[in-house]
Amino acid sequence: MPEAVNSEPKARQPRVSLNSDGERHPMENALTVFVFVIGIAALAVGFIVRTHLAGTVLGIVGFVIGLYAQMVSSTREQRVFIMAGIIAAFVGMGLSIAHGGFG
Repeated sequence: MPEAVNSEPKARQPRVSLNSDGERHPMENALTVFVFVIGIAALAVGFIVRTHLAGTVLGIVGFVIGLYAQMVSSTREQRVFIMAGIIAAFVGMGLSIAHGGFG
């Protein structure tokens, strides 16, 4: 009964990984996660008027470290998350500066 045997390969579950090239990149991965988290935090803080100083500092830190992380990144997945973090940090910084910046 050959029709009773399932010869189709099992579908693999997609894995989320920043190391698509098969090598480990611990420093680049840490920078990627840092920039993404700081960018999201800067964006969230940027909407709150009273926290304009913290939002400005977080935005600048996320933006500058994100630019460095973009230069040393190794994989496409890292670059995608880094750019999302840079954009979020920049928008959060802009909102915070509009709400008072350092003053």
